Amino acid sequence: MTMSARRILAVVGLLLLAGPALAQEDAGTGAGASASSSSGGGDLTLGAAGVKGREEPLFPDFDPLPDRWRIEPPPYQLTVPGSLWDPYNQNPLKGDYPIPGTQDIFPKITVASKTVVEGRKFPIASGVSTENPNEFSFFGSPTSVELDQKLAARLELIKGATTYKPFDWQFLIEGVGDVNSVWFNERVAYPDVRDGTSRTLADIRLEQAFLEVHLADLSANYDFVSMKAGRQAFNSDFRSLIFQDTNQGVRFFGTANSARYQYNLLYFYQAEKDVVSTLNTFGLRDQQVIVGNLYIQDFFFNGWTNEFSFHYDYDQGAKAGFVYDRLGFLVRPTPIGDPVPHNVQAWYLGWASEGHIGRINVSHAFYQALGKDQFNNIAGQATDINAQLAFLELSLDSDWLRYQTSVYFTSGDSDPRDDKANGFDSIVDNPKVAGGEFSFFNRQSIRITDRGGAGLNQRLSLVPDLRSNKFLGQANFVNPGLLLLNVGASAEVTPTATVIGNANYVQFVDTAPLETILGQRDIANEAGIDLSLGVEYRPFLNNNIIVKGFGALFQPLEGFREIYSGQTLWQLGTEITLVY
Repeated sequence: MTMSARRILAVVGLLLLAGPALAQEDAGTGAGASASSSSGGGDLTLGAAGVKGREEPLFPDFDPLPDRWRIEPPPYQLTVPGSLWDPYNQNPLKGDYPIPGTQDIFPKITVASKTVVEGRKFPIASGVSTENPNEFSFFGSPTSVELDQKLAARLELIKGATTYKPFDWQFLIEGVGDVNSVWFNERVAYPDVRDGTSRTLADIRLEQAFLEVHLADLSANYDFVSMKAGRQAFNSDFRSLIFQDTNQGVRFFGTANSARYQYNLLYFYQAEKDVVSTLNTFGLRDQQVIVGNLYIQDFFFNGWTNEFSFHYDYDQGAKAGFVYDRLGFLVRPTPIGDPVPHNVQAWYLGWASEGHIGRINVSHAFYQALGKDQFNNIAGQATDINAQLAFLELSLDSDWLRYQTSVYFTSGDSDPRDDKANGFDSIVDNPKVAGGEFSFFNRQSIRITDRGGAGLNQRLSLVPDLRSNKFLGQANFVNPGLLLLNVGASAEVTPTATVIGNANYVQFVDTAPLETILGQRDIANEAGIDLSLGVEYRPFLNNNIIVKGFGALFQPLEGFREIYSGQTLWQLGTEITLVY
């Protein structure tokens, strides 16, 4: 007898054995039985997750279950029953169970809160009308306090069969609400000085909304290529030196050679941001960003990952014309020099790394910027862009301590009136170097002109780019550049608490652009000494509750004193993140 014949006879035998059971089942599922089942009379049992199952199995020798996610584990002291309020164990709101009626579509809901309270002292121009009478100096009272509260709600739907392969598709939508309050001692909250010294503004935005689709598997090791379209977050390098943003566009990404290679190709058509909350609006920014990068693991040395990247920024400022932010300040073009609406095209070629070579942790980056500024405000003419960024950090781990030293450099422009733009600027950076968000010069935006105008640097950016705003303004490659030397250490005092300390020496590479826009001569290069200390506390050893405290002192040196004053500047604050 052939194999096919034996299979046919086996199927027929199973049908004959199952026939009586099926007939019995059909006889017991009439109208009366159905009504009894739906009435909750106790004839149905509950599974491990509270899903109703059959009282009598179809086949008496088997114990049927609705699906494999509802298999009840044997009694064990570490087994914890699931709950809607428990994000750590089985929870139908956290992607642990499929949507009823499906076997592989999982819902996940995330709610997060971020609260920042921050006091700071930095130079604030007194403007045309001071808060207190008989104040004649250009700079007024330098202290201010800010409270920012963000609340985000996110829904994800994920289709996938297993944990060990990429999912088939994912849909995500996230809304964010923000309430921001700030108190100054000068009338700089609004363009109109009659509006006072403080403001409180609220905002609700659709921050993310995208569909991610798994396009193909490229190998038996689940090397893949996927596509993500819509509003999404993206970080283009290890330390966020050039581009980190949440915006709208299309991204293709994947892996190769058993995930040794990772790659991205991204196109964003930027949405306009709100100046206070920095959340996305539905207005278009008339700015296009293209990023392509390739990560290679174990490049030359095991444990050292290298990245090669290309960035393209095309900012069509001439198309947008004069653009004012929500508060009423002019943000494009930057209101310094000759503010003419203009286009900026910049290309960035980059090489960066992160990892270790033996015992030494090594992180580096080098970027070459090229391109064309149609009309630079400071130069007063079209300029050709040729600028550089270089970064190197070396660190050593010793038990619970890490010691580090680093150098961060952006080129400056020695002749701000010629047709060459040699001062480096990023697209939208958020540099995680030399103390990152804890350091004073990185965290605070110090303005170079009255109230709105231009900033010496931008909030959460080290580049002294003299642009109006990191998100709303245009890149400016006629700037003084920066040299920062750092020594620091971090200590895991306990498994839940980390202390991070840094000391930075900051100086300008070339002060000619500052001298041009301020009308001052012979401004020194030395900017200041930045001392910062931060504490991160994770009570449950995860990211569901994070408490940060930070403080910093900035002692001005000769160049900074000549622009502003010699007063010691400071910041003190806390940040609390809660995630469900």
